[in-house]
Amino acid sequence: MMKLKIVKLCFSALAILIVSCNVGKRYSRGELVLPENYREENLTVTADTVALSWRTFFKEPTLIGLIEQALAHNNEISVALLHMQQLDLSYKQAKRELLPSLNLNVGANRTWLSKNSLNGSLGQEFLGSDYMDDYNATLQLQWEADIWGKVAKQKEEAWAHYFAQKENVSALKTRIIVQVAQAYYNLLALDEQLHVARKNVEIGETTLAMIKLQYNSAQVNSLAVEQATAQKKTAELLVPLAKQQIAVQENALQILCGNYPDSIQRVETLAEAVPESVFSTGVPALLLSRRPDVKAAEYAVVAANAKTGLAQAAMYPSLSLTPSIGMNSFKLDSWFDFPGSLVKTVGVNLTQPIFQKKALQTAYEITRLEQEKAVVAFKQSIITAVGEVSDALSSVKYSDEQLALISEKNASLTKATNDALLLYQSGLANYLEVITAQNNALQNELEAITVHRDKLQALTMLYRALGGGVE
Repeated sequence: MMKLKIVKLCFSALAILIVSCNVGKRYSRGELVLPENYREENLTVTADTVALSWRTFFKEPTLIGLIEQALAHNNEISVALLHMQQLDLSYKQAKRELLPSLNLNVGANRTWLSKNSLNGSLGQEFLGSDYMDDYNATLQLQWEADIWGKVAKQKEEAWAHYFAQKENVSALKTRIIVQVAQAYYNLLALDEQLHVARKNVEIGETTLAMIKLQYNSAQVNSLAVEQATAQKKTAELLVPLAKQQIAVQENALQILCGNYPDSIQRVETLAEAVPESVFSTGVPALLLSRRPDVKAAEYAVVAANAKTGLAQAAMYPSLSLTPSIGMNSFKLDSWFDFPGSLVKTVGVNLTQPIFQKKALQTAYEITRLEQEKAVVAFKQSIITAVGEVSDALSSVKYSDEQLALISEKNASLTKATNDALLLYQSGLANYLEVITAQNNALQNELEAITVHRDKLQALTMLYRALGGGVE
């Protein structure tokens, strides 16, 4: 009775020890000093933390279809999702670490004994043979008591890796969405540049025809004809260049969507594909809940913290139980005779690392430094996120100012071109003034297309910088 009480007391003490002796600190986010506002704050600031869905942000149906193709068929996303499945399996396995392992070992051995050995001489005397058989079937249970909370740390590390990958997948999807949109906007801008080039070829032809008439009537010399011809060629050179860039951009966009290079059906102008431009930027602190890359960086800190705890626990003693039961015999016909062949063992092992050439201490120090690196990387991800939002806000703001100035400049250049033609026809301006006015108008139109495209891409980058929305 007394022995039973002692056994119960020992198991109770062991249970308390298992529950209470957890090593390593639980993760808690340190103090983060964040700015109250972004450097360029020209949109409505609200406390809304809901990321804008990409289907709401990108309104143009063709672009939405291309994004859907990319999300479904892009190979980078496919690989990331497969990696996520691997981490899910690792997490499920970590949850099973508290369970014991059970192994069945069945074997048969025959040993030819030395005639000069004691076993050999006894074998000849008792068995009447020069060999000895051993038939064994053992069922062994192995279980390590989780004294230091190692299983909890393993689960925490696996859990953090899984959710970090989940956020990485979201960040990857957002990046792919933005790349598709930017490629699409670039394609539309190239279409408009091709249209402007063709229009200027027509204007150049009209101007050249007019100057040739004056040359034939001896009103101008051959230099005027050559200058007008060169101006027309300048516009013509833009046509094959734009076509080449369009083909390359179409191929790149199709590959991004998981398809082989091909042409792409699309709208005609950038104005038809303008995304949502009014959405809340929030305050910088909200990036902690919006940005998937920031959340992934914090999960990396959680995983590193758990790994540090595991490295610390490796320096402490471990307690394991190894009971087994089986059947053993030196004759095959009596192998499974019960209870004569029954074998039972109970093993309790306490292992304390003593001298490991400081390998365990070094491993702990390395994991601790890795955790510090993860904390620094997390803080840097926040700084980078705030910077990207500020950059995108600046790009949107100053693109609007550039477009306003270009619009005013375009009005002046259009009037200047018309006036130059009228004055040239009246003999009050020379052909160089006409060519200069046309060239300035061409460059301004191309610049307007570039700035308009840059603004749409800046809006898209702002969408991504604020966390995007992959649902």
